[in-house]
Amino acid sequence: MNFGIIGTGLIADFHARAIKEIPGCRIVACMDVVPERANAFSAKYGCTAYSELPRFLKHPDLEIVTVCTPSGTHMEAAVQAAQAGKHLIVEKPIEITLERIDAIIEACEKNGVTLSGVFMSRYHEGAKLLKQAVIGGRFGRLTMGSAYIKWWRSQEYYDKGGWKGTKRYDGGGALMNQGIHAVDLLQWFMGPVDSVLSYCATLGHERIEVEDTAVAALRFKNGALGVIEGSTAAYPGFLKRIEICGVGGSVILEEESFKCWQFASELPEDASIRERFAPRATSGGGAADPAAIGYLGHKLQFEDVVTSIRQGKRPSVDGQEARKAVEIILAIYRSAELGKEVKLPL
Repeated sequence: MNFGIIGTGLIADFHARAIKEIPGCRIVACMDVVPERANAFSAKYGCTAYSELPRFLKHPDLEIVTVCTPSGTHMEAAVQAAQAGKHLIVEKPIEITLERIDAIIEACEKNGVTLSGVFMSRYHEGAKLLKQAVIGGRFGRLTMGSAYIKWWRSQEYYDKGGWKGTKRYDGGGALMNQGIHAVDLLQWFMGPVDSVLSYCATLGHERIEVEDTAVAALRFKNGALGVIEGSTAAYPGFLKRIEICGVGGSVILEEESFKCWQFASELPEDASIRERFAPRATSGGGAADPAAIGYLGHKLQFEDVVTSIRQGKRPSVDGQEARKAVEIILAIYRSAELGKEVKLPL
């Protein structure tokens, strides 16, 4: 299938590298409002460059569009692409308000195109094994589920980013931009969140409008409790960690490795899982460098989207799935602002 990429910043390279490794797929066009960036990207990946969205959307045989623009600008590009009949893959967060997310979902449904929000961490094998353990009832009653994203971003990261750290385009800080993958995994494993009580602060950076440190206590609809800790002010930065506990077992997933995989009822495959996924050196997961990630997860997710389009079914992370983590984060922001517990849905 023929892909086009809107926005040719850092993350667009990961999209392009993923697409190039999918059999039968190719990049035919790219678009950026800065012509020089679009031209450089097109030269690197052998596609046609555009600086105007309407012309880009008319590129011959363009089928799937991936949106890599600043978070708070996703809606405009996505809605126009949907109206042009293009299938959509939108980087995280799919948008920064529920109203803007719903506008994207509505446009895609109205025009009969597929929509997927990027949460590539779900496609890593460790995350899938943990999800299967939850579905299989191996934890018994779930009691606690927590996410820890203690990362580091320098002041320069925010100063040179232009849109980073702004409410209008970033939509939030350590949670909305960096921690959202862990928030998504947490709710995917634990199920819907019932309420949150939180604090947010800007402690380690200047000249930003959003939080660089946040903590939230969660109550899930199944009765379990949990915590989310997110920061970009925790030098030198640590791998993201998800902890899932129940009366029948506990698992600690650190990036793509298991620091703990223990169940009261041991199965024959448990020993090999512990061995295969033992903690080891990784790509860094973006803990201190936003470029220090791999593109395997993007490739696996894009393959799922292509297969879904061809089979006429919804991708595993459709618009409604991509909306869930954003709603939790917005509830955390509202709780911190109001100084009280906030119930979901918002």
